Amino acid sequence: MRYLIILLFAGLTVGAQTKKEQLSLMPWPQSIVLNDGNFTLTKKFKVNITGNPNSRIFGGATRFLRRLDGRTGIFFEQGFITKLNEVPTAELQINCTKSGKIGLYEDESYHLDIKQNKITLNATSDLGALHGLETLLQLLQNNGSSFYFPNSQISDFPRFIWRGLMIDASRHFQPVDVIKRNLDGLAAMKMNVFHWHLVDDQGWRIETKKHPKLIELASDGLYYTQEEIRNIVKYADERGILIVPEIDVPGHGSAILTAYPEIGSKVITLTGGTSEKNIQGTAIATYGIERNAGIFTPTLDPSNPKTYQLLSEIFDEVCPLFPGAYFHIGGDENEGKDWDANPKIQAFKKKHNLKTNHELQTYFTMQLVPMLKKHGKQLMGWEEILTKDLSKEAIVHSWRGPNEGVLPGQSLVEAVKKGYKTVLSNGYYIDLMYPIESHYLTDPMPKDANLSAEEKARILGGEATMWTELASPATIDSRVWPRTAAIAERFWSPENITDVADMRKRLETVSFRLEELGLTHIRNKDVILRNIANNQNIKSLTEFSNVCEPLKGYTRNKDGTEYQTYSPLTLFADACTPDAKDALAFDEAVTQYLVNKTPENKEKVTAFLNKWITVNKELIDLSANAPLVQPILPLAKKLSDASQQLLLLLDNKSGLKPADLKSLIEQCNTKDHADVELAVYTSFKKLI
Repeated sequence: MRYLIILLFAGLTVGAQTKKEQLSLMPWPQSIVLNDGNFTLTKKFKVNITGNPNSRIFGGATRFLRRLDGRTGIFFEQGFITKLNEVPTAELQINCTKSGKIGLYEDESYHLDIKQNKITLNATSDLGALHGLETLLQLLQNNGSSFYFPNSQISDFPRFIWRGLMIDASRHFQPVDVIKRNLDGLAAMKMNVFHWHLVDDQGWRIETKKHPKLIELASDGLYYTQEEIRNIVKYADERGILIVPEIDVPGHGSAILTAYPEIGSKVITLTGGTSEKNIQGTAIATYGIERNAGIFTPTLDPSNPKTYQLLSEIFDEVCPLFPGAYFHIGGDENEGKDWDANPKIQAFKKKHNLKTNHELQTYFTMQLVPMLKKHGKQLMGWEEILTKDLSKEAIVHSWRGPNEGVLPGQSLVEAVKKGYKTVLSNGYYIDLMYPIESHYLTDPMPKDANLSAEEKARILGGEATMWTELASPATIDSRVWPRTAAIAERFWSPENITDVADMRKRLETVSFRLEELGLTHIRNKDVILRNIANNQNIKSLTEFSNVCEPLKGYTRNKDGTEYQTYSPLTLFADACTPDAKDALAFDEAVTQYLVNKTPENKEKVTAFLNKWITVNKELIDLSANAPLVQPILPLAKKLSDASQQLLLLLDNKSGLKPADLKSLIEQCNTKDHADVELAVYTSFKKLI
């Protein structure tokens, strides 16, 4: 009832408040009311904590104080917050009723009341208090002489209980510092789940002391020690984040089978021409770590008891590292080719009355349920695990869409109607380099599915997915942020907060605040461009990158073989990001000009066109001593040629026939240069 009242109140206030230009809140709260006056910060500003919270609130409040002091440079007198009711007279009073537990279904709500001389943050648990502190940081304003919080009242809670990010550490290993800084980003955006994809064809990333062959033979020496994993789990816990580990089985099995080929499904042919299976007394196939991206055939043998013995022993060692209640077993993209070719497995299917490979995989999956339950874990897997015989305790992770020949979120609806809890990732694949708008307007709750209230409750939320075929530790942040902040808003905020223009405006500030946390999505762009420029001036490269975006989907990695796991990710496409800054600004300028062709609006358009003509000339000069600039020159020329003709068109001086002009513009839609595309093509078409 309390939430319903807040939502009703939110409906009356949120719409007006989203127009307040001075606020860059993200995710946008359920309810916010601005009052007259401000709370002005001084060096005497202190924090006090009361109630019965988890001790994580002391670290959280101390980090809040340091971040606030770092932003304002005020030199607060208070240093570390270590115990309850330390400063009863403090200006910021944090009151928590109980200790929060890391997991789902916890009360994450908070109420923030800012008055001229006092700030009160009330929360049921410390988890909600941590969220409230992030909102308070985002509320910070300033004038020419002081920093202040606007007097206001905020009541807030999440719309969905699963608000996650997956990072794939198998295809490109992501060191501890990368994981930690992204956990900081998640906490800042009120996200509460980190899905850690640790095992795939390209590598095994978990130290397993009882099975050392996994790291000796299948990790290239790139793995997390158990101590590092415990440290990261603690780091996440301190920020209110649940970690869900993933070991992908039975497909995507190259790394596991490199160490333990005896549990593989592949049939091999001996030199004598006779076909043998990997059964007792016969030859065993060999496997190797996969260096390419794609879907591969190595698959665990579901008919071999040794498969389950090994997995049980692995879970016995790995599960205790992760205190959370969920364990992801993958289960995706098993084509079953090795199963089909293995007579022993076919005989096993017949014996157990398993008609299809899907039913065989369900048999396999169900053997894992008690192994995980032994450690208090619920099984979670990608949507391919969904069959009529799957345990109702399993969580179905919906990921496929039009690219895979199905309707968006189709498996999500099927799962909830069959009684399963589910999480949506289709629409949130941030590695595909799609524009932020496409993610922001995708909702975990399907609009036309005719679901009952009970079925809707099974939709836990959503998860952004960052596969790393084309992401290194130096570039991964720019692929995750700032778009994931907008996705976080979709998971937290009211359903009707969908104004894309307003989101973009707020996100610009939020992006800088994420960099303040240590994320490298902004700063590392210059590092890459300096490499491309051979340490020359990067101004022209920067300008050109602001109208270019990486190829979308998986078209950059043609046929799954163009980039290997050791290939360089230091090229122009790696410096570019979705939502190219100048392309967005140019489109807005074109739209305004077409509505009202004033000299001022025309000048906004022509300024861009003239700049791109100059950029082309500067890139040609730069390339004389920078070989890595050469691949982008054809695209820069197409942009320049089109810009020159559009300038003539705007002055009614173009001598080109309409068909020739259209052909020139179409050349700006090419995908053939440097793995990038010009993001101004659509705007150019509008002009002609």
